[in-house]
Amino acid sequence: MPTTGQSESEEKPTRGKRADAVRNQRVLLAAAAEVFVTSGVDAPIREIACQAGVGVGTIYRHFPTRADLVVAVYRHQVEACAEAGPTLLAGTDSPFAALRQWADLFVDFLVTKHGLAGALQSDSSGFEALHAYFLDRLVPVCAQLLDAAVAVDEITPGTQPYELMRAIGNLCIGHDPHYDPRRMVELLLRGLRNPRP
Repeated sequence: MPTTGQSESEEKPTRGKRADAVRNQRVLLAAAAEVFVTSGVDAPIREIACQAGVGVGTIYRHFPTRADLVVAVYRHQVEACAEAGPTLLAGTDSPFAALRQWADLFVDFLVTKHGLAGALQSDSSGFEALHAYFLDRLVPVCAQLLDAAVAVDEITPGTQPYELMRAIGNLCIGHDPHYDPRRMVELLLRGLRNPRP
């Protein structure tokens, strides 16, 4: 029967490996998201590996198929956006400033998401499940930011989180290099602000 000290020492490397694996996976997903934005979701795996600073085999070990990678990037982006809302709210004096910063992150996500959506359309049931996941995770975060800004009278009440997210999403559609969705989103957010006396 192993002693307590032995079992603890046997557990430590496993925990370390798990932490490293999670960290490596996050690096891979961030790299894949960047490549998807610049080169599309059909970009060579070699390009993603280069961006992440790993071998191609490492990517296939984590994500055996491209579909696995696409779904993982989508979920990773949703989680990053969901976690950012409360963090921004806690770290700024102005809920409206937190909302503005979160909207900027949401735009980053949407740029990637449009490419991902195209790649996932062949499996409509899988895409519907991911879309529901997206709404479940992000609508409450947007609601929290809006409610906080209303509570301190920075914006007028009445804006629904889903309609704001939908409006931002519509402003992000299009691939014209002369069009800047961020400027349009900024104008949209300014329209929510209460006029100062």
